[in-house]
Amino acid sequence: MQISDFLRLMRRSWMLLVTCTLLGTAAAAVLTLQATPEYASTTKVFVSVQSPGDTTSELVQGNSAAQQKVSSYLDVVTTASVLQPVIDELGLPTDPARLATRVRAAAKLNTVVISITAEDPNPSQSARIAQAIGKSFAKVVTEDLETPTSGGPSLVRIGTVEPPRVPTSPSSPNLTLNVVLGVMVGISLGVAAVLLRNALDNRIRTQEDISDLTELPVLGGVAFDPSAARQPLVVHDDPRHPRAESFRTLRTNVQFVDLDDTVRTFTITSALPSEGKSTTAANLAIAMAESDVRVVIIDADLRRPRLGDILGIDGAAGLTDVLIGRAEVEDVIHPWGKRGLHVLPAGRIPPNPSELLGGPRMRALVEHLSREFDYVLIDTPPLLPVTDAALLARITDGALVVAASGHASRNQFRVALDALASVGSRTLGIVLTMIPRHAAGAYGYGAYYAYYGGDRSAVDNTAVPTSGGRRAASS
Repeated sequence: MQISDFLRLMRRSWMLLVTCTLLGTAAAAVLTLQATPEYASTTKVFVSVQSPGDTTSELVQGNSAAQQKVSSYLDVVTTASVLQPVIDELGLPTDPARLATRVRAAAKLNTVVISITAEDPNPSQSARIAQAIGKSFAKVVTEDLETPTSGGPSLVRIGTVEPPRVPTSPSSPNLTLNVVLGVMVGISLGVAAVLLRNALDNRIRTQEDISDLTELPVLGGVAFDPSAARQPLVVHDDPRHPRAESFRTLRTNVQFVDLDDTVRTFTITSALPSEGKSTTAANLAIAMAESDVRVVIIDADLRRPRLGDILGIDGAAGLTDVLIGRAEVEDVIHPWGKRGLHVLPAGRIPPNPSELLGGPRMRALVEHLSREFDYVLIDTPPLLPVTDAALLARITDGALVVAASGHASRNQFRVALDALASVGSRTLGIVLTMIPRHAAGAYGYGAYYAYYGGDRSAVDNTAVPTSGGRRAASS
């Protein structure tokens, strides 16, 4: 994974990253505030070794001997022989082993001063413990450990150079330090969670994911827009919107998808429901009609028809009536807008959609419309739930498969493509929809928006549908 891929992944999963960071910070703050404050008091003792003479060399030898002994004395401070008398003197409800965990001794290199620090929830008690340990340590060293075998006083002298003071503020917990550590831990856990989720996530998200599964071209990419549910026909309603330009780019790519063969009839489908199939079909049809060609779009989703609602067409009579011989296609087809777009709604939902769509009348209808119009677009049901789309793809020049970013899994997408191939249908390409804004620049979305500066108010929206009102959520 390159740095750019890592940053893109973090940006895509910023909410998870922020959540983990906030949880880590909150946990550190709560634990710190709930922890019992500890107060630390320190006493300093000076270690010296008496020399038999007063010459300079003897004094240096004595000082060198004291420095050598200091490193050993550090371990003596936390031994039971030093701490047990302290426990007995102060009446502490503990034992030497547990008291040792709250005592530390330290000395700077090449010095003879030992700092003895004691911690306790009571600030006054911490000072008393430090003072008692200093006295007990001096006694153990001078009377037990460093007593000459020949008798006489010990050559080692230990004196207090800085008595302990009663601390006024706790030494722990350190709220600032713990919060910083909590932030760092939260960020680390967030990054780990993002990487783990990415490793376990097998959904189609990017053009690279599609390229790993198939050699079919990605003909276009449409960015996710939360306003699409309120304004599905962005090519008509807001022609300068970046999503509108994405559909025009798709139109261009579709028109030149195969220069060696004339492709004029298209089946538009997806692997699963709610991938933007019907919205893509409607906007593509409008974009094609803008090129001064005659276009007809058929709502062949006889299970959950959506085009009538999206385009504002009364779908009480439509494709179903033509297929059962109840009406002629000229009677139920609707002109839309001031360009050459016509709409054939689904009509009433029949009990046998697959039989109707796979029958000879549907084939004859497509052949008839392909002679009357420059382009025929057929909006069909998704591939995985039903076989309708695969049947219709056989009687058109090919299928356009819509894949919503983060929707279908790789296996579902592969099975959908296999469903088309298994019946001999031709798949012309893939349309990637609902691309997150941060990734949409790869498809020209961001560049187009920057070109127009986000100002779309000056557009003269002259295309008005002839069939009345219109508004529906995207599908």
